[in-house]
Amino acid sequence: MTADGRARVLADGNEIPLLGLGVWQVPNGRESVDAVRWALELGYRHIDTAQAYGNEESVGRGLRESGVPREDVFITTKFFPTRKDPVAEAERSLQRLGVDYVDLYVIHWPGGGPTWAWPGMERARDAGFARSIGVSNFSADELRLLLPTATVPPVVDQVQFSPYEYRKALLDACGENGLALEAYSPLGTGRYLASDTVARVAERHGRTPAQVLLRWSIERGIPVIPKSTHRERIAENAQLFDFRLSEQDVAELDALDRTGGTDRALERKWWSS
Repeated sequence: MTADGRARVLADGNEIPLLGLGVWQVPNGRESVDAVRWALELGYRHIDTAQAYGNEESVGRGLRESGVPREDVFITTKFFPTRKDPVAEAERSLQRLGVDYVDLYVIHWPGGGPTWAWPGMERARDAGFARSIGVSNFSADELRLLLPTATVPPVVDQVQFSPYEYRKALLDACGENGLALEAYSPLGTGRYLASDTVARVAERHGRTPAQVLLRWSIERGIPVIPKSTHRERIAENAQLFDFRLSEQDVAELDALDRTGGTDRALERKWWSS
C-alpha cells in the first residue's frame, strides 16, 4: 500500500489506485463521457474499460474534457481474446482512447486457454503500449498454467469479488504468486445494496451500503471498480478513506460468501471457448 492508503504498489513497481470507475455496459457516447469526466472531477484517478465494451473512445473524450493530465490517471483496458493479436489490438485501443499508453492491459478472460495470448501481452508491454500487464477471470489453476510460461508475470487478476463472492483461495493464490486481485462488480451490480447485513453494518457507521461493500475490499488492499453513471453515486462511492470497519463488521460481511472460499474466478464460464 502507498503511504496515503489510496493505492497499491504492484509487483512491477507501478501503483494502482484502489478506487476506480468501471464502465462496463455503459454505451459509447455522452453517458460514458460524462461518467468518466464526473469521476475525474470528483477525484478518481483510475478508469477501467475494455475493447469488448465498445466505449474506449468515450473514455478518452471524458479524460480530455476533465482537464486532468493524462499522467495523473491510471487507465486499464482489456484484450478481447476472440481477436488474434494483443499487440495490434492494443494499438487500436490507444487510437480510440487518444493516449500513448495504458497503465494496465489485461486478458479479458482465458478464452482459447490461459497461455496462448500471453507472449503478445508481453510484446505489447515491451512496445510501450502498456506499463503493466495482467489477466481477468483467471482461476488459480489457470494462473498455475500461465505463470511458468511467462517471462514477465501478470501483476493483476481482475475478478468478480465482494463479500458475497469472497474467493479466499483465489485471493490467497494471487498473493502467493505476486498478483494483486482486483474486484469488479463489488456491489453485485447493485443487488447487494439491499442486504440486511450490509445495511446493519452501514447503519453502525452512518454510511451507505455501497460504501461498506467497497470499504470491505479496500481494507484488504483490493482495488475496486464500481460502475455508475450518476454523478451523486460516483461521488458517494468515493467516500471510502475516512472510516474503518471493525473486526465484527468484517466477520459479518465475510460470512455472506456464497462461493465456499473458492479458488475459481467464476461459478460458470460465460464465454464459449
